[in-house]
Formats: sequence, structure tokens, C-alpha cells
Amino acid sequence: GTKIWNNAQIREKASVGKNCTISKDVYIDREVVIGDNCKIQNSTNIYKGTTIGNNVFIGPGVTFTNDFYPRAYVPTKFKSTVIDDNVSIGANSTIVCGVKINKGSMIGAGSVVTKDVKKQTLVYGNPARLKKKNIKF
Repeated sequence: GTKIWNNAQIREKASVGKNCTISKDVYIDREVVIGDNCKIQNSTNIYKGTTIGNNVFIGPGVTFTNDFYPRAYVPTKFKSTVIDDNVSIGANSTIVCGVKINKGSMIGAGSVVTKDVKKQTLVYGNPARLKKKNIKF
């Protein structure tokens, strides 16, 4: 039941769940894990070390990083990033590696997430900051 649009790349050892939509120009790196019922919009980049739960919406142009100190030719130690169930991430957001976005949270468009996001909270901005607690959607 998963739909994969044109020009999407899914690398070896990546896992994509049931009933997902992987839109055009999405890049899913090696060993990324994506749960069921996720919608990943155009031009999103998901790099190694990222785990995405169930029922997650990722808007267009979202980028997940995996290295705090990237260099062209130096071996890298990847940082893990965890996106819990029922999270929504707005368009053109950047998720800096090593964070956890907890269940039911929402990230506003254009945000740069540099810290963990608590359960059922709305954050946005650069850097993303708490705007509302106990959201339900």
C-alpha cells in the first residue's frame, strides 16, 4: 500500500512501513526507519540515523541532519534522531541531529529544531521554541 513517486531514492537497508506516501525527489538514506501511515512530501532529505514513527507528516523540503561537525573527507560519527508517532513537521524545517521529537508534537514551517521537543507541543522559529503546550490535532 505504500506509494513512491518519481525520482525518490530509497537506499539499501532502509525500511519504509505500510500505507506511506513517499513524494517526488525524496531522499531516504541507508538504514533509515520509517513507520506506517507516514506522508513525506517533495524534496525531503532523511539521512542515516533517523527513525520515524507511525502517522508522521513531513512537509516539503524538510532536512534531517546526522553530523554535528561535517567535513568532506573525515570519518563521521552519526547522531541518532527520533521522530515519535503522530508528529507533524512543517515545510522547509531543519531537524538537527541528536534530537527527539516526542509524540503528538507539531513543528511550524521553516523551523530549525536544535533541542528535544516535548510531547504534544507546538514549536517554531529559528531556533524552534515552545509556543503552545498540550496540543491536540
